[in-house]
Amino acid sequence: MPSDLTAPAIVEYVRYDLPAGRRAAFEAAYARVGGILAASPHCLGWELRRSVEEPGHYVVRIEWDSLAGHVRGFRESAPFRAFFGELSVFAEFRQEMEHFELVRNQLSITEN
Repeated sequence: MPSDLTAPAIVEYVRYDLPAGRRAAFEAAYARVGGILAASPHCLGWELRRSVEEPGHYVVRIEWDSLAGHVRGFRESAPFRAFFGELSVFAEFRQEMEHFELVRNQLSITEN
């Protein structure tokens, strides 16, 4: 983990590989915790995406105001316990969870 926890906005990517029988419950859990993320002053936005080619592959993308905002702000907050409680049952299907900083971008599409 970088030593500068106050760097500007970062993106967390979480990848999952879920069996067919758990996908609906997983999507429903994220529907429930979406409000927790949205209510956090540290969360700038989030999305859940499912692979077109491999329907069991999911990516969660969460924008945080900073690494400290996520690690010290959100994870140490009372709402995080409810968030974690909803999603911990899917931890065994998590393939990766990592924070990324922006190096360069050129957005070519707009989504609503």
